[in-house]
Amino acid sequence: MKEIDLLEIGGFTLGHAQNEEAATGCTVILCQGMAPAGLDVRGGGPASRESQILNPLMAAEGINALLLSGGSAFGLDAAGGVQRYLEEQGIGFDTGYAKVPLVSQSCLYDLGIGSATTRPDAAMAYAACRQATATGPAPQGNVGAGMGCTVGKLRGMQFAMKAGLGCYAVQLGELKVGALVAVNALGDICREGVPLAGLRGPDGTLLGSEAAFWQGASQPAPGGNTTLGVAITNAAFAKAQLCKLAAMAQDAYPRAIRPVHTSMDGDSVYALSTGTLAANLDLVGTLSVYVMERAIWNAAKMAEPSHGLPAAER
Repeated sequence: MKEIDLLEIGGFTLGHAQNEEAATGCTVILCQGMAPAGLDVRGGGPASRESQILNPLMAAEGINALLLSGGSAFGLDAAGGVQRYLEEQGIGFDTGYAKVPLVSQSCLYDLGIGSATTRPDAAMAYAACRQATATGPAPQGNVGAGMGCTVGKLRGMQFAMKAGLGCYAVQLGELKVGALVAVNALGDICREGVPLAGLRGPDGTLLGSEAAFWQGASQPAPGGNTTLGVAITNAAFAKAQLCKLAAMAQDAYPRAIRPVHTSMDGDSVYALSTGTLAANLDLVGTLSVYVMERAIWNAAKMAEPSHGLPAAER
């Protein structure tokens, strides 16, 4: 098994747009044609659009694009920009009267850093589509949906740290599996239980959000979080299998984020099939956990300080 760039998986292009001053942005994955997709949601406060079409009982066999954005529920307007771009390219589900682009979207809450009144909109998402590329390396850190990501917010933003967008991918024979994740969590990003970024004490040392929570020293405020991930593979799967794959990939969250899946998070993972390779679902699922965990680590390691918040390695 070898590490590869996320875009080496193939079958999609990746684009980002952001407003650095407002600390918000969006990330778009444009599928080649229509790609089967699944979704697993475990957080208590998701903000999403066209999520029900990923239910295996629904008629749509795939989606044309996936959008991750900041802006909380306000950011849901941004998907209109992706639809406009795809419509101009003649891409969408042919209804006989028009081709309707199918765009699924999830938003994270980044209103507590930068500007609470500047959010991703249709123009920003359209710009992300226009610069989308199939060649790597895939950007990481303070880019796209990762622009406003923060972690360790149990005691408020003054003790939080900057996180961002992380990617990681591997190849095993012909099989390719990767993950992209924007980590905007209440808790800490941890590697083998040791915090990389998260809740800080007054002297800047990492305290451990779980321990602080258990000790009753802090009570989290509602909202303010949500980690959004995508598992991508060149293996051929249908929606039902991809929903299972997304659920397996989400098992990386509790490995690398503590605490996680609280009522203050909207944690979601999508799974996309962008190729035609025959593969075992359980094999791809276990690999998706592996790459998602490392993508989460990269969301901490590749982040840069911003708006007064420190980052793990910068």
